[in-house]
Formats: sequence, C-alpha cells, structure tokens
Amino acid sequence: MKKERINELRDFYYDHLMNNVMPYWIKSDLIDKDCGGFITSVDREGKSYNDDKSVWFQGRCLWTFSKLCNIYGEREEWAKAADLGAEFIKKYCIDESDGRMYFTVTKDGKSLRKRRYFYSESFLVVGFAEYYLLRKKPEYLALAEKYFDLMYSIYKDASSDPFKITPKENAEVRNLHSNAYPMVLVSSAQTLRRISGNKQKYDIIIKDVIADMINLHYKEDLKCVLENVNLDGSILNNPTGRTINPGHTIENSWFLMNYANLTGDKDLLQKALNMLDWSLDIGWDEQFGGVYYFRDVYNRPCEQLEHDMKLWWVHNECLIATLTAHFLTGDSKYEKWYDKLHDYIFSHFPDKEYGEWYGYLHRDGSVSHTQKGSLWKGPYHLPRCLILCEQILSAVSEDKSLIDLL
Repeated sequence: MKKERINELRDFYYDHLMNNVMPYWIKSDLIDKDCGGFITSVDREGKSYNDDKSVWFQGRCLWTFSKLCNIYGEREEWAKAADLGAEFIKKYCIDESDGRMYFTVTKDGKSLRKRRYFYSESFLVVGFAEYYLLRKKPEYLALAEKYFDLMYSIYKDASSDPFKITPKENAEVRNLHSNAYPMVLVSSAQTLRRISGNKQKYDIIIKDVIADMINLHYKEDLKCVLENVNLDGSILNNPTGRTINPGHTIENSWFLMNYANLTGDKDLLQKALNMLDWSLDIGWDEQFGGVYYFRDVYNRPCEQLEHDMKLWWVHNECLIATLTAHFLTGDSKYEKWYDKLHDYIFSHFPDKEYGEWYGYLHRDGSVSHTQKGSLWKGPYHLPRCLILCEQILSAVSEDKSLIDLL
C-alpha cells in the first residue's frame, strides 16, 4: 500500500471515530447519568427504546471509553463514562452469592437473567484491564485477573463453575466443544499479558487455548474453521456441527496473527492467514457483496434465519484482519480484499443522516433494522475497529512495529 493511501486512510478512520461514531454515542441515551452504566438499546436517533442493560456491554463500553482515553488522551466525557461503567459493574452486575455475572439487569441494576456462558466475565476482564491503565488502581487489574482465572478454570473443568445450571443439551448424549470459548479466552489473555506484565502465565494459557482451536476446530482438509465440534474434534453432521461463522473466524485470525507476530511463530501465522483466506472465500457474497453471517461447510441449508444477512461486526473484523495480514506479509491479495471490503462497508453501513452505523442489512444490502443499538450492539466492535485500523496505519506510516499493537 502506498504511503499516501496509508495516511489518507489513517486520517479517514480517525475522523470517522472522533467526528461521527463517538459523538453519536455521547449525544445518545447510552450513558445513564441517573443510575450509572450504559443503555445500548437506542433507536436511529439515539433515543432509548429499552432501558434494560446488557452486562456484556457494561464491560465492553468500559473497555471502549477507557481505551479512547489511553490512546488519544483523557477527555472528561470519556473518563466520566468509564467511571460510571466501572461502578455499575461492581455494584450491580456480579451475583454475590456465587461470584458469577448476570447477563441482563434493569436500568437501576436489579438482576434479570444469568446465562451459563462466561462472556459477561470476559468483557469485565478486558474492560477493567484497560480501566486499570486509565485509573492506575491495582484493585482494577486484580479484579480483571480474578475473573480471567475463573473463566479459565471453568473452561478447563466445567464442574468448577459455582453457577450450577442444567446444560443446554444432555451431555451424556451429545457434548460439543464451542470455538467461542477459546476465542474470548485468547483475547482476554492477550490483553492481560500486555497490561499485567505477567507474560509467562498468559503465554502458557494462550498456547494451551490456541492448541484447542487448532486441534479441534481448524480443518485444513475442509478449508474451514467449525464453530462446534465433538469433544474429539470430529464433525457432528447436522446444522450445528456444520456451521461456519466467517466473522468469528476472521476475528480469531487477527487475534492469532497478533500473537504469532509477537512470538515469531511462523507456523501459527500461516494458520491464521489460512483462517482468514478460507473465511473470505466461503463468506463473500459474489452477487451482492459483503460477508455472510453463517455458512454450512457442505453447502447444506443453514437453520439460522439470519444466515445470509450482513452484520456490522463481521465487517469490522474483516477490516482489521485484512489490514493486519497485508502489513505483516506484504501480500497484495490482502490489500485487494481490504479495498473491496472497505468500499462495500462504507457505501452500505454508515447512516449518513444521523451518524453511526446500521447493524443489520439484508443480503442485498438494504437496511433491516434501523436501531443503532440493542442488547447485542453498542459502542464496541465499531470503535475498536476504527481505533485499531487507525493505530495500524499510523504505525506503518511511522515505520513502527505492529508487535503487541493489537
């Protein structure tokens, strides 16, 4: 990529982040100044239509506002938002009876629902780790490490989970391994590796979890990564077992590219690039453009009704991954993929009237839902994408290393 183009894109992402996306969220009903925390279910104009709170997004928003301060300098509106999020999480999002986190709570913090998954915990980890860098209080890092240790112990032995719940399926009949678990563990461990300074501990864990990804889910013969497999890595021949989630795999690919670059592991880098290549090949919609949400490894019918939709977060991950792959390898094919994706994304997702992005498009690129946030969408994937793309391009422009940048 030419230097002039690099600088142009760097400025573009910075401007889109600072003058479009974050101003939308600051002016919206996101930041709950009355009860603390964040209300992510906002309509096209930024007005709340559901004031229940996603616990995932309490941690995610804490990460976003802390990261913005840590990268671009502390701004009062960002720092106050981070403080409100951190206090709300500590006060309302943790079930004191067992230490596990809720999935949703009311506006004023009353518990509504818990789920068996440890995704709420994973976003506490990255949120409080980044918040620790902002506020420099050791108890915030300690909280992040405590919840990472809980996640990892549950991953290694589900019986260690203090939150006992009936499994989703009868494990004596069918017991599957989900790639989403190692995915959030790798991401969380890489964050703690960078911030805590305890590189030895997290290197051991990262390598352990990556081995599960590769040995169980990575299928070189089928040129794909499967979302769910039997515990021995064999394929369950039904829609659940045949599911490919291109966005998840592409997100994982840049996690692994980052770690391969950090450690000089050329074999892991090649596997990460394969994951990206396979996912783009099977995920790209040749007729309408964009990347499908779900695919079937044998091209059988997908059960997910949204399988052919185009989602914002999938395309955020594509931008990060293709930029990373291009600058790590110098291979022009990734620049071509990046250009194709960038053109599709910025001609379809941004709301030119009210700002921010639509989250859900039909296959043909028309808008499905006009809301800008929900219990699943808020200021995380898109700000993270814009921050990382701007940081990658800045580093390349200034001839700096990409090591541990991501």
